Amino acid sequence: MPLVAHNHLPSFAKLQQEGLRVLSPQLAGEQDIRELHIGLLNMMPDAALEATERQFLRLIGESNPIAQFYVHPFTLDALPRNATAREHINKHYESFEEVKEQGLDALIITGANVIGADLSKEVFWEPLIEVADWAHQQVTSTLCSCLATHAVLDFRYGKKREKRDSKKWGVFRHQVIDSSHPLVSDVNSEFDVPHSRWNRVSPEQFLDAGLKILVTGDDENVHLATSPDGFRTIFFQGHPEYDTVSLLKEYKRDVNLYIEGEMDSYSPMPENYFSELSAAVMREYHGRVDLSRKTDTPLTAFPEHLVLPKLKNTWRDSATAVVGAWIGLIYQITSVDRHQPFMRGVDVDNPLGL
Repeated sequence: MPLVAHNHLPSFAKLQQEGLRVLSPQLAGEQDIRELHIGLLNMMPDAALEATERQFLRLIGESNPIAQFYVHPFTLDALPRNATAREHINKHYESFEEVKEQGLDALIITGANVIGADLSKEVFWEPLIEVADWAHQQVTSTLCSCLATHAVLDFRYGKKREKRDSKKWGVFRHQVIDSSHPLVSDVNSEFDVPHSRWNRVSPEQFLDAGLKILVTGDDENVHLATSPDGFRTIFFQGHPEYDTVSLLKEYKRDVNLYIEGEMDSYSPMPENYFSELSAAVMREYHGRVDLSRKTDTPLTAFPEHLVLPKLKNTWRDSATAVVGAWIGLIYQITSVDRHQPFMRGVDVDNPLGL
């Protein structure tokens, strides 16, 4: 079933233009179908704020045919915002107090653009703990993306993330290692996932915390895991929500930061993402950047128009399947009362009966 445009969030109109079905509240009211209310705690920086909205809205809207989805975006006041982002938030986002008052069936917590390993020094640390702890008691299931996974592993399980020697970014092959779990039982045994991060939580840290690892990468990197009960918290280390162009935009951003002197070294290309021809185009542009710096001559624009048509998305179907399974399971066990996480009879310590 589609998303319901219950407010004037511009992302609804843009997704509708893409062909995603979005219902008006009036039409949704004519359907005798149960609704699900999903919170979206968006911690991404200003430049990625609306793109992140659309990525997760798209995943939710395409994921499952059994419910109407009311998505409630909110953010943390502690995060610094420019005037444009603040205006967007004031117009279209709810406050955490409003979200708590209304209740949720599920919650998604996005990542954030933070490089330092010690998250406890970030301005969002205490407010994020407050949201996550509230959700752990009041919401059926919380899905954590990348940095949110690292934060919850830190403050709830005492497992601090580790700084990597180099940035892990690109598109990587992963394997399902526990196909008995309903989140992945109907997913291909191998599939791709994008990553973009400087830090990691190791498999040993996940296991020491008593978490259930469901999907790992070729390098044993953990992508998908759950809390010990199997469902209350879902952990992603990768970014299955990414658009086809997301890694290209990040690469362009980093290249421009180098050109402007804000990065000391030229960014490596994301792995397993560009075709051979596109990679050659990017290497040629790197050479032009170096020549421009040496000769102090004008530089041509970043050649994204040459590589955009050749980008492939090899992760969307598996991402939609996993999120669809997550939402389907929520639908089966959540209470009709948004202030109660489970329907009567569900075992809180083992909600899926695994």
